[in-house]
Amino acid sequence: MADPLRVLMTADTVGGIFSYAVTLAEALTARGARVTLATMGGGMRPDQAGLVRRIPWVTVVESDHALEWSPDPWRDVDRAGAWLLDLEQKARPDIVHLNGYCHGALPWRAPAIVVAHSCVLSWWKEVWREPAPSRYARYAAEVTRGLHAAQAVVAPTAAMLAAIHEHYGKPRNDLVIPNGAPIPPAPTGPREPCVLAAGRIWDEAKNLRTLARVAPRLRAPVYVAGSDHHPDGTYRTLPSVRSLGLLSAEALHAWMSRAAVFALPARYEPFGLAALEAAARGAALVLGDIPSLREVWSDAAIFVPPEDDAALGSALERLLSDEPMRHDLALRARRRASTFHVRHQADHYVALYQSLIHDDSRSQSERPCA
Repeated sequence: MADPLRVLMTADTVGGIFSYAVTLAEALTARGARVTLATMGGGMRPDQAGLVRRIPWVTVVESDHALEWSPDPWRDVDRAGAWLLDLEQKARPDIVHLNGYCHGALPWRAPAIVVAHSCVLSWWKEVWREPAPSRYARYAAEVTRGLHAAQAVVAPTAAMLAAIHEHYGKPRNDLVIPNGAPIPPAPTGPREPCVLAAGRIWDEAKNLRTLARVAPRLRAPVYVAGSDHHPDGTYRTLPSVRSLGLLSAEALHAWMSRAAVFALPARYEPFGLAALEAAARGAALVLGDIPSLREVWSDAAIFVPPEDDAALGSALERLLSDEPMRHDLALRARRRASTFHVRHQADHYVALYQSLIHDDSRSQSERPCA
């Protein structure tokens, strides 16, 4: 019997990358893999720890190292690099799967891939419509170095891959592997006439302030799930919406199963995992009209310009008042969501892992003897 595939995967505990990593790790272990999940950005919340504990063959190693997009993180980035190399020595993975950029430049023994979930330079350009300020020069240099050192670079959409090329140059080996999610059974029963949104309230990319501005004009309440605690220690609030706070994955999915409409009027969103999870649970989608979300959802959502309050309000009100239209859009969104099943995502990653492991093994066998 062949030895199981061993994967060392990084994740941060702050945003959606944690959900991505845990979902993919579970799908990989269902194929016989063994995953060591190395977390950074602070300890796991109880609900996050609970998600991981239920997955056999996933070993979690936690750290509180600052993330590379944090203010002045470089001492922590270096410490995290030494920690990760020590983990590689102990876990002896066949592949290193990095959900961040800078550590792609470490002297890994195993082939390393970098997954481009988002980045500061493309975030800044799309949110503020200007280049990122000079204080991010080192970030840009370190990210470029990590991207070009990795054996492969993966992005969840062609739009995000194009952003990587624009800001950091074209890596030697890059490809698109869309994100995935489990697709639960088709929902039954009536939907609650309300709008749900999810995201960090302080993240201007999610554009939740625009949603808050139109909320008083809608015939139904608007609920927002997400952290209001900014990394700088301050708190952000939104008027005219009902804040649900930071929910566990289970609680958020329950809301997605009852809300009639899920809104993500994003200015910047490299994939939109929350929209996928909501569509899989039967919600109709109203999304920001940006290339990445168009790429993922095609004709299975209503798209509105992120800065157009009137268009967003009109789209939401139309769906809330027209049940047949809402039902049809929700069915199309669920059908589209099924094409992004986590099984397909895992298949693509396993194929990539195996090709890199094969190439690395062949390269080593061709090296001259000392």
